[in-house]
Amino acid sequence: MSENKLVEEELNFQKEQFSLTMIPGKFARAMRTCVIWQFIRFLIINIKMIVVVSKSH
Repeated sequence: MSENKLVEEELNFQKEQFSLTMIPGKFARAMRTCVIWQFIRFLIINIKMIVVVSKSH
């Protein structure tokens, strides 16, 4: 009987977790997996870091 209750609680927890999390849309998933976009973001972040470091020196 306690095993059934444990399983039900786990299922309830999983349902609650699932309902509270956002699922990315088609566009967001495409941008996260696109290598070209990741490279562009990498360059932008590096340029921002160079600007911040150059201001401090």
